[in-house]
Amino acid sequence: MGFIDDKSGPAQSWGETLQIAPGFPPRVSPATSGASLQSLSSEIGGLVEECLESCGGILFNGFEAPGVEAFQSFASGFGHRLLSYEFGSTPRSQVTGGGVYTSTEYPAHRSIPLHNEQAYTNDWPMRIWFYCAQAAESGGETPIADSREIYRRIDPALRRRFEDKGLSYVRNYGNGLDVDWQQVFNTDQVSVVKAYCRQHHIDVQWKADGSLRTTQRCQAVARHPRTLDLVWFNQAHLFHISALDDEMQEVLRDTVGEENLPRNVYYGDGSPIEVSALEEIRGVLNDCQTIFPWQTGDVLMLDNMLVAHSRQPFKGQRKVVVAMADSHSASGRP
Repeated sequence: MGFIDDKSGPAQSWGETLQIAPGFPPRVSPATSGASLQSLSSEIGGLVEECLESCGGILFNGFEAPGVEAFQSFASGFGHRLLSYEFGSTPRSQVTGGGVYTSTEYPAHRSIPLHNEQAYTNDWPMRIWFYCAQAAESGGETPIADSREIYRRIDPALRRRFEDKGLSYVRNYGNGLDVDWQQVFNTDQVSVVKAYCRQHHIDVQWKADGSLRTTQRCQAVARHPRTLDLVWFNQAHLFHISALDDEMQEVLRDTVGEENLPRNVYYGDGSPIEVSALEEIRGVLNDCQTIFPWQTGDVLMLDNMLVAHSRQPFKGQRKVVVAMADSHSASGRP
């Protein structure tokens, strides 16, 4: 997967990715630096339906920066209501009243590994958009990778083990170590949390101190419901304690113990995942990623099952916002 650098035409592709610049499709007026992304809204629906599920991603580059509200309108113009960020694993803030959020609010010096959005649960958005409202002074890229290629490159024996066993994600919320359950579930009502977890097949344990632990068994591999492609689709390498540096692992184990770690992941039968297996997976992810520089005003649209995304460290101010749509349930629940 990659972006072509040749600027000879307004619509370009290389490998698995399509890049669209002003002047495309042909019915839009010739390319100008001030062309509006909104002018494509009536033209591009057919192109997206035709190309997104083969390309995996579309970058809209070189258009006049639309602004957050116009981005919201653009993202919601493809026939699906924008989703709220439910059962999230990272801190985000709502930017508008209609489904636009900040990208993950982690410190600028930290990177975020490749992942498919909400692949740690059984319900996820099929489409995700990123709008670069302000590119960082340096760094801050959003690398992407083809989840089909990741699946193909992982050792078949390792892949089969993950696929057969599945995964079990364990989360302990709040206590200053992770996101509070009130933010994760967008409520302070215990009854609402219980109802949500019951509907989504999440095991709930309220501990004596009033804090919450959840456990959910999920897929390691998934099949795209429309293209039927098999994709590597989980966040084991992110949730496992080995994702932290050695010092932090030791501090957490000494402070709260294995059972109360903010988050961890096991095979679906509860047995531990080998650190060597996760290191091998992280190596494949790194080998598959494509990095491109953000330009202020860029919009990146991804099929969330076909393409994983991440974040590079950065310097200076950076503002990238996110919208998600087209909810899919692995259990077939509407």
